[in-house]
Amino acid sequence: NTINFLFFVRYRALIFPLLIREGKPTPFFTFVLALLFCVFNGYLQGRSLTTYATYPPGWLGSSCFITGFLGWLIGMAINIHSDHILRNLRKPGETGYKIPRGGMFEYVSGANFFGEILEWFGFALACCTIESFAFALCTLFILSSRARQHHK
Repeated sequence: NTINFLFFVRYRALIFPLLIREGKPTPFFTFVLALLFCVFNGYLQGRSLTTYATYPPGWLGSSCFITGFLGWLIGMAINIHSDHILRNLRKPGETGYKIPRGGMFEYVSGANFFGEILEWFGFALACCTIESFAFALCTLFILSSRARQHHK
């Protein structure tokens, strides 16, 4: 579980920003708030999993863990693929609004948000901690409101 969490954080914090070609500048205050949230959440999840969470023998083979892990894995794949589609919507120098096509964008307008929500609910199911469930709920509320704005 900790490895899953660290893999996503490394992707989102290190790899994803390097893949973005051009974009709108992020206000410094927004950057600071996002950084604080990620640091606090990372500490909370890491501390919960390494210090407080206890699992019975055979937990990694349980249906709860396996289902959660598969949800996390599928959600991450959707998220990464959707980010790839979004990054390649416009050619260099091209402007204007474009509707993403392909992948989960054929089913939902915010496929990247859907993937991340699925990812964190899978993580919560695999971990079965109150902290992981709280993070999944926060992700649902924050990203569903963003997805609704993007859809409009």
